Amino acid sequence: MAPVPNPDLRNPRSHRAILDAALELAARDGYAKVTVEAIAAAAGVGKQTIYRWWPSKAAVVLEALNDRTGPFSGVPDTGDVVADMGAAAQGVIEALGTDLGTIWRGLVADAQGDARLAGDLLTEFLEPRNKSWQDRLDKAVAAGELRADVPTRTMVELLFGPVYYRLLLGTDPLDPDDTTARVEWLLNGLRAR
Repeated sequence: MAPVPNPDLRNPRSHRAILDAALELAARDGYAKVTVEAIAAAAGVGKQTIYRWWPSKAAVVLEALNDRTGPFSGVPDTGDVVADMGAAAQGVIEALGTDLGTIWRGLVADAQGDARLAGDLLTEFLEPRNKSWQDRLDKAVAAGELRADVPTRTMVELLFGPVYYRLLLGTDPLDPDDTTARVEWLLNGLRAR
């Protein structure tokens, strides 16, 4: 069995070039058309360098996406759960309205046949965000603002499911301007009675 690569041994310049090339190619050509060979050529490295550090194209692109979006800073807590979750949803919609949304769609499509990628998308990208959103909703439940009989994980799915539905199926454009209204409509149904 081959040893697991040590990410600390990556050449920082090559690492940066690979991540930038992966995102640039995925945005320009579409995720499905990107290959490890193309990333390597654009980054000026050998494809063996990429395979030494990542197991697949998907792993490179996911790390590049996480790198580009930066560490998740959490949900604001202004005391107004509608405004706070509206701001969180608006941030998601604005990010997905860029090339990152196109890349995200490709990763999600690829994850349907790749259990490892599906797990990595969940643990490395979605779960940190879901936890933050749930934490904010837990505070609203504890304050008596929202119903306690609906799990906050389900609330997150109800809030962000329509965003991903529009993104992945193209039913309507993502519109950050109507985010607060949509969050308010949903949360009014979750209000404590």
